[in-house]
This record gives sequence, C-alpha cells and structure tokens, in this order.
Amino acid sequence: MGRNAIVGQSGGPTSVINSSLAGVIQACQMRGADKVYGMLHGVEGLLSEKVIDLNTKLGSSMEIELLKRTPSSYLGSCRYKLPDYLTHPEVYEKLFAILRKLDIGYFFYIGGNDSMDTICKLSDYAKQTGSDIRFMGVPKTIDNDLMMTDHTPGYGSAAKYIGVVMKEIIRDATVYGSKYVTIVEIMGRNAGWLTAAAALARSEDCEGVNMICLPEVPFNVERFIDKVERMQKESASVVIAVSEGVKLEDGRYVCELADDARFVDAFGHKSLTGTARYLANRVANALDTKTRSIELSTLQRCAGHMTSRTDITEAYQVGGAAAKAAFEGHTGMMVGLKRLSNDPYQCTTELVDIHKVANFEKKVPMEWINAYHTDMGPEFLSYARPLIQAELTPVYIDGLPRHIFLPDA
Repeated sequence: MGRNAIVGQSGGPTSVINSSLAGVIQACQMRGADKVYGMLHGVEGLLSEKVIDLNTKLGSSMEIELLKRTPSSYLGSCRYKLPDYLTHPEVYEKLFAILRKLDIGYFFYIGGNDSMDTICKLSDYAKQTGSDIRFMGVPKTIDNDLMMTDHTPGYGSAAKYIGVVMKEIIRDATVYGSKYVTIVEIMGRNAGWLTAAAALARSEDCEGVNMICLPEVPFNVERFIDKVERMQKESASVVIAVSEGVKLEDGRYVCELADDARFVDAFGHKSLTGTARYLANRVANALDTKTRSIELSTLQRCAGHMTSRTDITEAYQVGGAAAKAAFEGHTGMMVGLKRLSNDPYQCTTELVDIHKVANFEKKVPMEWINAYHTDMGPEFLSYARPLIQAELTPVYIDGLPRHIFLPDA
C-alpha cells in the first residue's frame, strides 16, 4: 500500500482544528509515513491537485506549537458535497488516481457531519473497488452535533467564549438601570449546544441570562414577547440568548420571517442570520422598551485567545488517535471521545463506525432543559463545565498573538 499520508480540513473552522491537524501530522511521522501531504481547501482542492508537503512546511517543533495555537483552518476549508459514486463515478476515479499518484496509503479528514459523509463515501468506494487506502474521520465542530462522541473538539472553546462574553454583556446591559432588552444570536442550525452554553455565565458573580431559546423547542414569537414583558416587570434589563436556528411550529426558521435573501450552500443549508435583529425589532414595536441585537457570528469559532486547554488537548489527541488507528489497519471509522467521569473529568478515545455518524445529528436532550424552556438544568452544566477548563496561552509578539498561516492557500 501507499507509504504517504494526506490530511484535509473541511466545513466551518474552530479555534482548535489545527491542533487536530498537528496530532495527525506528528502521529503519522512517528509511525513512519514517508510524507504527510495537506489538501488545500479539502477534497475540492484535492480534485484540482492542490496539495502541499507538510513535512517541509511545518518542519520545526516551534511551527507545530504555533499551529496548535492558531485558530481557523491552516489548510483552508471547503463545503464541497461529494456526489454519490454510482451516479458520478468519474469524480471518484479522478480522486483515487490523484491519491495513487501521491502514493497515499492513509487519508484523514478533519470536520463535522458533512465531512464524515465524505469519509463514509470514500471508504465505501475503496471497499467496492478493492483499494487498500485507509480513510479516517477526525471530529471537529463547534456545533457539538456529531453522533457517537460525547462531545466534539471545538465545542469546549466556543462554549468558553460564549460563557465569558455573556457575562460581559450582562454587566454592560445593567449600567443604566433603565428598561433594556438585549438579544444575543448564537450559532446553531438544528442543535442548541452553543446557545445552551450561555447558561455557563450564571455564577456567584453573575445573575446569568434571563432566557435561552434553543432549536430543539418550537418557537412562538407572540409567546416570546409575552415572556419578555413578564420578565421585564421583575428586572428592567433582560438579556436573552437565542439560537440562529430557532424554528416556528411549522418548521420555518424565525429568521426567514425577515424576508432577507438566503444563500444556500452545496449541502442545501440556508444561511441563517438576523434572528436576533428580527426579534429585537418585534419586541421594540410591541413593548415600551429599548432593544438591541448582537450577533456573535464567527467570533465564537475563531477566538483563539480564549481556547480551553481541555479542548485543545483533546483535539490533538483525536488527530493522533486517528493516525494510530489507520496505521494499525482501521478504515471507515471516526475517532470518538468517550467520557468516563465528570468529577474528576476523565475522557478517552474510541473508534466508531462512520456509517453511524454521517448524516445524523445529536440534539440537546430535552430533559436537560428546564420545564419553562428558558434555561438549562444541572445535567447540562455538569456536562459542559469540564470542557471549558484551563487555558493555553498564545505566543504573544508585540502585544498580539502570533499565528502561522499559508499566504497562498
């Protein structure tokens, strides 16, 4: 079989995805790969033979350390939907010809649900055609919605950022003592794990958010306004965390009520933004109060200065575990994280069949949401708090974090 390895990154970036890349690179080198190639912009770039030799690009331990501390995707990303091999065999024939040309024996893809779909299709095609290339999925997503893993690398750091920012927004929102409604829009299309992290803000030095709205709970705009009105009778300042993907009972996203044009990607996903803005306008028109909307947007996934040490360590571990598994003969698998205990927090890795991951979504358990659907219960807090612990300090140069990047990627 091929003596070289290749790795790519796909989907939305995180602040620790490059730590997984570092884990793959170093584990492959330790296990004897002649070369470790990187796909520029994922499978889409690979189809155009856009690859680099990572042995030469990241040749020193200092560069690897900077890579682990650099947010976003070092290799670039894509949202390319690999077609079915029965209807488009030419795409697979081209991909596998490129892999043979590069003498690839081990293929790693770091990403979320759509990326695991890519690994599933490639490993199935390899099996059908007798290819001995081993395909491994490395989990990554701030959305935390992958099945067969306790949590996903990237989520802990995003949750930490959200918890910190919500505390700061709450402090800012109360300074005037007048009626004010602040609605904060947090990423999450169909799963509310990120928005749930707003509950982490509540502590002995912070009263916490007044309401949390998740996609798992059908949304009613009029009932939402009524809840805000009741809450404002008890507290002039109301701070609300809302998922961008909250849906009406008929299945429409709330943001679609604003009638904005919606971009649709290759996977059929509509861009979701404007939920907080729409709700803030509705509240302002219905109630005697000032309002403002805040979209955390990409900040919650690229805040490399606020990564969780737990998260960045586990991101590195799943990358290394994927390489170990591939060199031991496994293929068509994803590395999952298996929690052993909350206190003390202990977690290990395990291999899971990619067919049990691809195209499935893990939602927030309804029993972790309070009876009023406004807050998270103790089960969620016990689950999330270990994931945000400790910090990995960036390397600062001239007062700013130093990053490593590919200028021409």
